[in-house]
Amino acid sequence: MTNAKKHSNRHGYKTGEFVVYPAHGVGQIMAIEEQEVAGFKLELFVISFEKDKMTLRVPTAKATSVGMRKLAENALVAKALETITGRARIKRTMWSRRAQEYEAKINSGDLIAIAEVVRDLHRSDAQPEQSYSERQLYEAALDRMAREVAAVNRLHETEALKLIEAQLAKSPKRVKGAEAEAEVEAANEAEDEQEEAA
Repeated sequence: MTNAKKHSNRHGYKTGEFVVYPAHGVGQIMAIEEQEVAGFKLELFVISFEKDKMTLRVPTAKATSVGMRKLAENALVAKALETITGRARIKRTMWSRRAQEYEAKINSGDLIAIAEVVRDLHRSDAQPEQSYSERQLYEAALDRMAREVAAVNRLHETEALKLIEAQLAKSPKRVKGAEAEAEVEAANEAEDEQEEAA
């Protein structure tokens, strides 16, 4: 049974504040309420993820351990936008393993890790098409990043996407030379792994 007693500030978070929940991205604290579960009083953050039409109840005492955090500071957003202009770093491992790593980065809630996924999976018009699973991961990372950039800069999500796309346009184009460079890098990595195994 939910107690009608509502709080407005707990554990440094307040009602109406936007937060990042690792597995779902940016949400808004709609209320801080008390519930009685098996005779124990439990205080909960009620977080709404409007875009996903979902509401999550997180015990206030567990907020930190589940990785919930405040929105990134402006400096971190700037660093994330700078990250996506860098050269893609693609490991020459099996796609299934890389996909797992990308998914873990997206669900980490870490804005820089998410920006790295956007950078590594971005394809310009001149580049070959992405596979379905690559596209899914790219769009998931892009969506997470856009939502946080929008919330921090008080922009509409489409404006945040345009800002990210403008940054991506500045990234070094992966042309033949870059592909050759990546192959050399992969060969070097393979040598390193052989040396480590020896």
